[in-house]
Amino acid sequence: MKNNSPVKLAISGLTKKFSATEGVANINLEVHQNELLTLLGPSGCGKTTILRAIGGFNKIDSGKIVLDGKEIQNLAPEQRPTGMVFQSYNLWPHMTVYENMAFGLKLRKEPKEKMQEEIRAMLQLVNMSGSEKKYPAQLSGGQQQRIAIARALVLKPSLLLLDEPFSALDAKIRGQMREELKRIQNEAGLTVLFVTHDQEEAMAVSDRIAVMHQGNIEQLAVPTEIYNAPASRFVAGFIGEMNFISHGSETLAVRPEDISITSGGAGGNGEIENIMLLGHYAQIFLRAASGETLKVFLPKERLADFTQGQRVHYTITRQTVF
Repeated sequence: MKNNSPVKLAISGLTKKFSATEGVANINLEVHQNELLTLLGPSGCGKTTILRAIGGFNKIDSGKIVLDGKEIQNLAPEQRPTGMVFQSYNLWPHMTVYENMAFGLKLRKEPKEKMQEEIRAMLQLVNMSGSEKKYPAQLSGGQQQRIAIARALVLKPSLLLLDEPFSALDAKIRGQMREELKRIQNEAGLTVLFVTHDQEEAMAVSDRIAVMHQGNIEQLAVPTEIYNAPASRFVAGFIGEMNFISHGSETLAVRPEDISITSGGAGGNGEIENIMLLGHYAQIFLRAASGETLKVFLPKERLADFTQGQRVHYTITRQTVF
């Protein structure tokens, strides 16, 4: 578990308000060394506000941001040991890949030979060796984002900040970039704070996830706990597919894969309304005796056992009560 590692970043009482309803208040969060922690939530929940405050692009109203044991909340962005990668890449179009990567190193007055060596090593890390003389326009979106990550990493930041870095890419390339990010993080021993609104992306890459809602952290846990034991109705509905079933004064939250169905005959307590094949699994819409429509996931191999309009018997194998 990476949260047994030393604390790399500690945020306490962070408040940044843009209006009465916009911003964040009293955020407390720790990120451990070599951990990839994701801030996940819908647009406007405050996740990017926190990220930009850490990077120095948002001046906070109050609170502390401690990185490597030192307070950084009053430092300018260029004085902070952070590297930030944006969703829009922010590569200079008139500069080659090498010139883009060398820009920050030149400001630090790095010796030319050392600069060349570090740029070469970083391009190798992101699988972009040999692209030094190309311009951004000659690269695909995924390649440009690799260069943007390499440009941030060549400055050896203590903390890498990623603001929805893959949202502009198509689905297939996005999946590939997730895999690359985990590989790069593990190989380079990086500590990463990652912002996304994509729950699938968060579940795939994160060591821990902080689910945010209306400026607050609703739950902070490992992905399996977030999925299997949501701490609030919001988290339950935001992460993955979920059925909400009224049960007296309570609401049952039930994953589609946690409903088991068998052929019910006349004694069945549900009826199949529709069946959709979605690759390796099927999605069944089931009308319960209560009148509610439930979503059920089944392996595609079981589809032969069921047809539209069939009476079935269903049982719930796991649930969360709210």
